Amino acid sequence: MYEVEVKVRADHDEVRARLADIDATRLRRVRQVDTYYDAPHRDFAETDEALRLRRETVTGVDGNADTETRIAYKGPLVEAESKTREEFETVVADGDAVEGLLDGLGFSPAATVEKDREFRSVDGYTVTLDDVAGVGEFVEVEREAIESNIESAREGAYAVLRELGLDPDDQIRTSYLGLLLRSQDMPNDSSG
Repeated sequence: MYEVEVKVRADHDEVRARLADIDATRLRRVRQVDTYYDAPHRDFAETDEALRLRRETVTGVDGNADTETRIAYKGPLVEAESKTREEFETVVADGDAVEGLLDGLGFSPAATVEKDREFRSVDGYTVTLDDVAGVGEFVEVEREAIESNIESAREGAYAVLRELGLDPDDQIRTSYLGLLLRSQDMPNDSSG
């Protein structure tokens, strides 16, 4: 299965107003702390892969909160028109045990990305308003697709972006991890 995703920078207040106008279904709010790992046997930055341990607290529309930990492998991007990649993810019972397993196998934490997310549903797509610590506000439109449906899923994601008043040509294909690392490499600008 492939995750077809389109991401743009966007002001959340404007997008929330547009989501209300089109009667988007509110799904949940999530606080995520993602730890990305470096592999001992290859450079994920070179291969465009990622191994992530995600600890998240999910607050449903009823206000109840649950916490879970997931591990995911993300393969390299498969097309230039979106952030489409093969992804495998599963819930783990004990995040600390998984950290120990990864450490024992020589994987080392590379960086941590923290984000607050609001999920909505529009026309079979998940629309996510992301506030990423140290990086900014973004909107993602995504859905899963089999390989033969990637193009139509991408075009549908573009249509949802346009419906929200956003331009697919403003798409950012860099991951939040990449954006965070890039922002940390920038020299401090005290000019305001």
